[in-house]
Amino acid sequence: MSRTPSMNILTKYKEEVKPKLKEEFGIKNDLALPQMEKIVLNMGVAEAITSHDILEKVKDQLTQITGQKPKVARAKRAISNFKLKKNDPIGVMVTLRRKRAWQFLEKLIAIVMPRMRDFRGLTTTKFDKFGNYSLGLSEQIIFPEVDYAKIDKVRGLVVTIVVKNSDQKKSQRLFELLGLPFKK
Repeated sequence: MSRTPSMNILTKYKEEVKPKLKEEFGIKNDLALPQMEKIVLNMGVAEAITSHDILEKVKDQLTQITGQKPKVARAKRAISNFKLKKNDPIGVMVTLRRKRAWQFLEKLIAIVMPRMRDFRGLTTTKFDKFGNYSLGLSEQIIFPEVDYAKIDKVRGLVVTIVVKNSDQKKSQRLFELLGLPFKK
């Protein structure tokens, strides 16, 4: 019986990581363990104010990366210095949950991080007080789905991994056990 490659990290979480977290933190109930709830990807597109076709290109790229159609993020208020009106499109975002989130995390660890230029590990200062981790990627071309010939400009994106039932220490240990490389 062979496992599907996209579920290796979820199987690892269930079989190896959960028991270790229970032992290390003295947690008796499985529901009290830190668990990945969702992954949110954001791409800010300042040029979308002047040109709406750029927004479509960015939406296509994020769709290729995640396999899910992104939502357009709009300005909450007008800012005259940036020539921004209320409800202007300023970016795109995708929320991945359950199986898609686990598949994306596995792709991030196994394929994307090794392709990052001058990568020496993730910094531990990007956790918030609830244990959520935000990672800024400087270029979308490190994802294998993005065709380099079809992009007009290299853009960055922010990946936020939301963890429930956690704090910074528990989340960091969870990610270490899952295989995210942190700086020593």
